Amino acid sequence: MNVGAVKGHLAMGVANSIWGLMSPVAKIVMAGGVVSPLVVTDLRIAGAMVLFWALSLCFPHEHVPHRDLFRFFFAALFAVILNQGTYLFGVRLTSPADASILTTSMPLWAMILAAILLKDPITGRKVIGIAAGAGGALLLILSSGQNVSTVQGDFHILGDLLVTCAQLSFAFYIVKFRDLITRYSLVTVMKWMFTYAFICVIPFSAHSLIHTQWLALGMPEILALLFIVVCATFLSYLLAVTGQRLLRPTVCAMYNYVQPVVACIVAIYMGLDSFSLLKLCAVALIFFGVFEVTHARTREEIAAHHAAKARKRASESATEETASQERNV
Repeated sequence: MNVGAVKGHLAMGVANSIWGLMSPVAKIVMAGGVVSPLVVTDLRIAGAMVLFWALSLCFPHEHVPHRDLFRFFFAALFAVILNQGTYLFGVRLTSPADASILTTSMPLWAMILAAILLKDPITGRKVIGIAAGAGGALLLILSSGQNVSTVQGDFHILGDLLVTCAQLSFAFYIVKFRDLITRYSLVTVMKWMFTYAFICVIPFSAHSLIHTQWLALGMPEILALLFIVVCATFLSYLLAVTGQRLLRPTVCAMYNYVQPVVACIVAIYMGLDSFSLLKLCAVALIFFGVFEVTHARTREEIAAHHAAKARKRASESATEETASQERNV
């Protein structure tokens, strides 16, 4: 494995580890009802936009043509607006267990979209890897004893659909816009994406931002908001884009399975859950799935394999023809 791939794996691993804390932290912020999901989303986007523009001042200016600026808008739509907005609304309406389970669907969506949009082959090894990872994640979640009684009324179906939409939108982003984000520096990509996201969200969230009772927030809620903005948005997206530039879309998506592992570790550390052999088997399945997808053959490798077989058949045919001619002589 080359150095670039190692960096990509580390970046995706850390980013998804941080995102694994998003669901419980978001629950802390929104539990009192003072801050709505829309306000949390707006704070994430606005905070990340300011941080990325501030970071861009430390680097040379990079010109972006109008055509790519237009594509950055749609990249922001799927990676930030739809992903963050639908996820936070969904987490509020569904249970933590349902939200965690539904996040395991993202690698499957990524594999399907990569096959449709990039003609990336769906190999047996890739299917086995995704199935193993999903099975391990589900086993880990279902064995954690998460309480599902916190669902608000009959809105859990809507919450489940919103969380699923969040996974689908991010899967579309990592498949469709990989060529765009590899063309520019990380800071340029992120500052434009979050700027577009802020422009789109602020008309809908301005009223909520103004009327939020900020003084009613306690220190736990303030610290949780800082974690969401700085770590789970600014740092995580920076790392995720690094991984996206160095790894294939399906491999990036497989790191989504790291999130329930982190949630389980935190729960055990806080005394909310206990370690068991079942959990160890689940984690082993997840990492086995990541290994299988990582080592599945790419379209180029499959094409090279078929070309090598074709050359071998042609060589054998030519040898047989030569031998036949010599016998005839």
